Amino acid sequence: MTKTALITGAASGLGYEFSKLLASDGHNLILIDIDEANLKKVKSDLEKSFNILVKLLVKDLSQPNIAAEVKEALEGEVIDVLINNAGFGLFGSFHNTDWKRELDMLHLHIITSTHLTKLILDDMVCRNSGKILNISSLAAFQPGPLMAIYYASKSYLLSFSEAISNELKGTGITVTVLCPGPTKTSFQQVVSEQASNDDSKNKIEFNMASSAEVAAYGYNAMKKGKTVAIPGILNKFLASLHRFVTRGAAANIVRNIQEKNRPE
Repeated sequence: MTKTALITGAASGLGYEFSKLLASDGHNLILIDIDEANLKKVKSDLEKSFNILVKLLVKDLSQPNIAAEVKEALEGEVIDVLINNAGFGLFGSFHNTDWKRELDMLHLHIITSTHLTKLILDDMVCRNSGKILNISSLAAFQPGPLMAIYYASKSYLLSFSEAISNELKGTGITVTVLCPGPTKTSFQQVVSEQASNDDSKNKIEFNMASSAEVAAYGYNAMKKGKTVAIPGILNKFLASLHRFVTRGAAANIVRNIQEKNRPE
């Protein structure tokens, strides 16, 4: 029987890569994004390349009560895989940043992801089957000066995912949280455009993984039922930085990187 996967933020980046991986494994797809034009292109590409069905939902997932609206639009669809991928970043000192944009981020990363998980998980529990993949970040493991809300929201997703993964042991349902480091997606472009980067000579450079590499790592971890997935040896070390330095020192390190790479 053909399985169905629901992916948020599917019009580009990691979401698109996850869509291709699931399609190659024969899953029908329900793809959600605010970008209708790119979403239609993804649907066309996938249906041409794979023998699957693709359904689109054009939704702004940063809006209140949107998860219930999505569930209603599913019209009784059985969701075997849920990937909460949609997200964005915001750079700047907290007292200067735009509250409306931050509120949208909190709704998207925390409220919508949590509510959608709850609504989909209810059906999975009834069937004793299902897989959930939440996209967090390496940012989840330390405070993030100059991206305070983003780092905090990703920390929430990590903790939430680990907790419900434990609750669901023995049910046939697994929850995986993917925590990538810097990745070549439109996310980086959007955040970088918020700051002047003319002076690049003092930048602290990292080797960015491609979205295809990160998605493949997370997808394989999800299939194996792994709870926390951190791609890359350097990222695994950075995730454990709190074992070697105080959280205050970690915050200073993050701020130094942010100030050099994205000056206000």
